[in-house]
Amino acid sequence: MLDNASVRARVSVVVEPLARGLLRVGLKPDTVTWSGAIAVVLASIVLLPQGHFLLGGIIFGVLGLSDLLDGTMARLTNKAGPWGAFLDSTLDRVVDASVLGGVIAYYVVHPSPSWAVATGLIALVSAQLTSYIRARAESLDATCKVGIGERFERSLILWIALILQGLGINALPYALVVLAVMSVITVAQRIMHVRTQLLS
Repeated sequence: MLDNASVRARVSVVVEPLARGLLRVGLKPDTVTWSGAIAVVLASIVLLPQGHFLLGGIIFGVLGLSDLLDGTMARLTNKAGPWGAFLDSTLDRVVDASVLGGVIAYYVVHPSPSWAVATGLIALVSAQLTSYIRARAESLDATCKVGIGERFERSLILWIALILQGLGINALPYALVVLAVMSVITVAQRIMHVRTQLLS
């Protein structure tokens, strides 16, 4: 979840001792990557469609730290490389889709407000597009790290909304609107950014 460099640097003070402890008990970085992703997906499928937003949000937030743990573990063992980056990025897409999918499933059954499903779908599709556009751009030797809605910001908004919703504050539908708008704008920003590079 945390792909913001400055945030990673601050949190690493806490994460590194935990990463060292996991390495001492024999866990591998890939194991942490898979475990964190699978746990979030299961929580999204089981908890969110039933409206257990507080517990789902806590699990989403805590296990999102596996993104930091696996990378730190790989660095400490000098095993950081293309495979780890590929696996991490791929499972990030699965996690993002599962969490938003779980929220959408809830509003399919409880359609109030009526626009929550539509905005959730827009947020889901456009969030996946932001990642695809960057990957496709980089395959063409273009850079594409622009946009107001990076994964860190989107994840943070969704996590806070889940917690607030679980505490009885009706924030989640409006967070879906914010996510949809941010992601659509980011898609447009990235398309124009890449267009400028490839046509110059």
